[in-house]
Amino acid sequence: MSVSTDPMGLKDELPSAIAGGQIEAHYQPQIDPATGAFVAAEALSRWRHPTLGVVLPASFISLAEEEGLIDGIDEQMLEEACSWAGAWQERGVSRQVSVNVSAGALTTPRFFRHLTAAVDAAGLARGVLTVEITETQEVADLALVISNLLELRERGVGVSLDDLGAGHSSVERMTRLPLSEVKIDQSLVQKVTDTSTALIRAVVEHAGERGLRVVAEGIQTQEQLDRIRELGCDRAQGFLIAPPMPRDALDELLLEADRVGRFPNV
Repeated sequence: MSVSTDPMGLKDELPSAIAGGQIEAHYQPQIDPATGAFVAAEALSRWRHPTLGVVLPASFISLAEEEGLIDGIDEQMLEEACSWAGAWQERGVSRQVSVNVSAGALTTPRFFRHLTAAVDAAGLARGVLTVEITETQEVADLALVISNLLELRERGVGVSLDDLGAGHSSVERMTRLPLSEVKIDQSLVQKVTDTSTALIRAVVEHAGERGLRVVAEGIQTQEQLDRIRELGCDRAQGFLIAPPMPRDALDELLLEADRVGRFPNV
């Protein structure tokens, strides 16, 4: 028996939700584990449904890909993320922002035109925006993707390989793709074992040799945070630090972090 990709029955509502602005960005902070400084945020899509409330991406992203609607979501996330970072940049506060993009977007001229427009409209400085690509996603035309990512790097946009350790081609993609960052998957971060520790250490060492920033995601406990700090990860992200939140809540947290000189309660 096949498993429905639309268990909540959202398919018919999704096009109008995208067109009507119901898909919005929630932001999860990233900190420097060595200093506790609030250094960046990842923009994550949420569907603010009129009757169901906030719907998580697991319930609609695959559906959007199947229905050919994912481009609209990618573009909205880019616009919102660039707008947030640009607003703080105008206030003299530099914070980086990252956005997930679908594998298919990396081969379409439309995506790159929209990304350039969003960056220009927000007036973002080089290095502020990072696009995240997922290690487990299949890439049909790797040569074209590499060429397009190189163009992004030349424009000052970072490229992050997400979910590192969850797939089967980690080393190959770390070596071949023009990356600026890798994100260690939560499955490794949350298992505090000798094996996972050795794997994280190997990622950090390999990334360091290539000049890549390392982000540990999915941190839920102080023990996990302490471990990735000791192993030399550059950034930490997870519910221990803060859950994804709307833009206004993130702004309040950023102000508090800057007031005290580090992220609150970490």
